[in-house]
Amino acid sequence: MYFQRYFFDKGLRFFCQECGKCCTGEPGVIRVTQKEIDEIAKHLSITPTNIREFFCFPYEGVYTIREHEDGRCFFYEKGCKIYPVRPRQCRSFPFWINIIRSKENWDKASKDCPGIGQGRLYSKEEIVGILKNEK
Repeated sequence: MYFQRYFFDKGLRFFCQECGKCCTGEPGVIRVTQKEIDEIAKHLSITPTNIREFFCFPYEGVYTIREHEDGRCFFYEKGCKIYPVRPRQCRSFPFWINIIRSKENWDKASKDCPGIGQGRLYSKEEIVGILKNEK
């Protein structure tokens, strides 16, 4: 039987410092499902329609969160306003395929993210589950 080997076979440490570095700077695409829009709306005590109209725009059959011209997420202002209900894509950071594809990419990301290398140890199985979109 063949088992895929990864640089993170012994796991990786991460603990979000809520610094906002992944919420600001370079533009990106944060996809949100209707369920996530509903949760954000409830958290902010506004309607899902208002979330879609003012904070999102249609993108490839779903919605994505708008960004300010400087690349900052519309929900980030001196901290994430939706942190407890942030979209799955945000919650899964830094376990994104482009970051954990290699030790070099992980090390590069750690220069910008103070939470990489901190906190609890995520097992290889947990990381692969996150990649497979499991909770």
